[in-house]
Amino acid sequence: MITTGLLGGSFNPAHSGHRAITIGAAKTLGLDEAWWLVSPGNPLKPADGMAPLAARYRSAQRAARGLPVRVTAIERDLGTRYTVDTLAALIRRYPDRRFVWLMGADNLAQFHRWRDWRRIAALVPIAVVARPGYDGAAHRAPAMGWLRRFVRPADQARNWTRWRTPALVLLELPPDPTSATGLRAADPHWHLSYEKSFNPKALRDGVTRRPLF
Repeated sequence: MITTGLLGGSFNPAHSGHRAITIGAAKTLGLDEAWWLVSPGNPLKPADGMAPLAARYRSAQRAARGLPVRVTAIERDLGTRYTVDTLAALIRRYPDRRFVWLMGADNLAQFHRWRDWRRIAALVPIAVVARPGYDGAAHRAPAMGWLRRFVRPADQARNWTRWRTPALVLLELPPDPTSATGLRAADPHWHLSYEKSFNPKALRDGVTRRPLF
């Protein structure tokens, strides 16, 4: 089985925090590789201020350089919008892989707002990476009240493929305070430089190898 971490997000834009989460999780969990799932449209985020998919995808490719990461917009191919549906489809399509969901503590704080979040926890193990300023809210979150009974010891994280789901592990990794919100505030038009530097029609999905556009 190929152990694969899944890091979903808008990547609006991708940044060093995504790299830090991936590097730390890959080492701690013993992953073969990670997939960055660039969302065509995050249901929990407003469309206003969302850069075009091609620019976000390209920023993820650049941020992932040198890492065992495949950048993918596979949700377009699967026809899914919600994480629970994406996970179910990936498990069916790739039976030779074992997936673990990676997310920051900021997402755990709002996990109860995700569609069928309990089913997500039943589908794959979840690894939550601490993020500066969010850990308190994550531990007080409604979803954590339910998930707390399923927390596994961090020093056993490499055993995650043998865990029965639901299973949650909290990873304390070197913090990276970088945020997409901060980067957009500093440069609201960050995506324009990406749009001028490549041909969207030349982009191929890192997993399916199909043209994105």
